[in-house]
Amino acid sequence: MAQPTYSFPDYWGESDLDVLPDDGHRYEIVDGSLLMTPPPSQGHQSIGGNLFIALRLAMPRGFRGLYEVGVRVPGGNFIPDIVVLKPGAPRVAVWSESCDVALVVEMASRSTRVTDRTLKAAKCAEAMIPSYWRVDEDGTVTIHTDPDGFEYTRSQVVRPGERLRVDAPFPVDLDPASLVD
Repeated sequence: MAQPTYSFPDYWGESDLDVLPDDGHRYEIVDGSLLMTPPPSQGHQSIGGNLFIALRLAMPRGFRGLYEVGVRVPGGNFIPDIVVLKPGAPRVAVWSESCDVALVVEMASRSTRVTDRTLKAAKCAEAMIPSYWRVDEDGTVTIHTDPDGFEYTRSQVVRPGERLRVDAPFPVDLDPASLVD
């Protein structure tokens, strides 16, 4: 049986994503390079689902929480685990503009840990996304806020057993232990 052949560009752009297979992998672009991550584990999905529900329950009218939607950032296209859009953000966009995003959340896993801590946080800060959260496999939540265009200027780490309390983009109060089944 013949195998399909692919022609890969030297520099990846958003339109190149349309020709990639719908195979369960997440394809993202950073500065012309293609990033591919495997489908998430059950633990990853469980933590993400629990946090998504907590955020939806805390979310004021007008904000919209979405799971695995596209966001444009300078030099790239990301598909974060959770995105909270600001009131008034377009509802039909395939790729949301970063100016419409209030919060990006990434669930770190073995395959994404380094990228989530460094590259994605830096690109979200450059995009001036007000809040970037990273949730580790044990439920620890690292909250980055106040982007200055190059990096987030404030960070807070909240571990299971402690209370996570934030006011932005809207008030959220939870124990990260509740995220882990």
